[in-house]
This record gives sequence, structure tokens and C-alpha cells, in this order.
Amino acid sequence: MNDLALVIHRDPEILSGEMVFVGTRVTVRSLFDYLEGGDTLDEFLSQFPSVKREQALAVLESACDSVLTHARAA
Repeated sequence: MNDLALVIHRDPEILSGEMVFVGTRVTVRSLFDYLEGGDTLDEFLSQFPSVKREQALAVLESACDSVLTHARAA
């Protein structure tokens, strides 16, 4: 999944506009909170079965690309 708009979105009617995975009410922040807390991607996905593995991986790839792009520019 290369188009992030197919993976995540914001809607003021859903969780006050928090960024969520498309088709869910699971916030993107939840993924990072789980990983930061030491949980694995599989543990996150088992807790939030409405999130597809491909969605989570696309978000992580996008975050990685963003960090690497900014790191190279500095």
C-alpha cells in the first residue's frame, strides 16, 4: 500500500478528528504507543483485529521514510 490516504484518514466525526486507520476507529497513535511500550506488531494486531497488517506496515514505512528524508536533509 503506497497511497497513505487509503490507509489512514481524519474525520471530525470520528474520535474528534484523530488520525485513524481507514475502516476502523483505531488511532494511528495506538500503533506507536504499543510499539513504544515494547509490544510487537503482532500483539498490536491481535488487540485491534480491524486493522490490517498491510495498513500498519504502510504507516510504519511512511514514518520511516519521513525520518530518513529529514535526516538526510539535515
